[in-house]
Amino acid sequence: MRPAPDARTGPAIRALAALLLPLLGALVLLASAAPAQAAGYRYWSFWRAGDGGAWAYQLQGPTVAVPPDGAVDGWRFAVSPDGGRDAAEPRTAVPFDEVCVATPAQDGRKRVAVVLDFGTAEDAGVSAVQPPGQRTACASVAPRASSAEVLAAVAPPLRYDSNGLLCAIAGYPKAGCGDQVHGAGGTGPAESAADHGSGPDLGLVAGGALIAVLAGGAVWQTRRRHS
Repeated sequence: MRPAPDARTGPAIRALAALLLPLLGALVLLASAAPAQAAGYRYWSFWRAGDGGAWAYQLQGPTVAVPPDGAVDGWRFAVSPDGGRDAAEPRTAVPFDEVCVATPAQDGRKRVAVVLDFGTAEDAGVSAVQPPGQRTACASVAPRASSAEVLAAVAPPLRYDSNGLLCAIAGYPKAGCGDQVHGAGGTGPAESAADHGSGPDLGLVAGGALIAVLAGGAVWQTRRRHS
């Protein structure tokens, strides 16, 4: 027959539960209050103006995307999150007719307007560097020319890295390519993985470990008393 449980076991477990529950609640609050860490990157993002001039982020790379005649390609250099649609867009949308008014249409050619936004000094990351001002250009190119070819026609030199990532337009910036920086969204400040780590918060881990130890002790104590 199984021995009757020690009369002191019930109160001991209830006392332990009273200790664990506040700790668990505190951990839940800490977890919900902990800010999500997101990496920021300094790079040229690629956009196209839609109806009404609103910018739409381009999921295709410029070497693949083929803009139609009359399109407006936009480029913005900024610190943006890694993830595309949340990237910083060009600050100004200029209509195609305004950009290409002095470039006559030609048979067998298409015209594509290009808006280049070189960003701010904060985007540059170096206080001594003043980015060039926003500029526009109209490219007259072959009908099947890609956005990369359009860009090369109006804003050389372009610089790419070994993976084909566009690093510089019109020679800007002179160095770097998609570098991770202190930025978590838009052009505002953020924290890189190198500063705060991409793993779980150590305080939460330690608290969880403490609860696990106490709970394990309670189980062991109950089994010992019942054996």
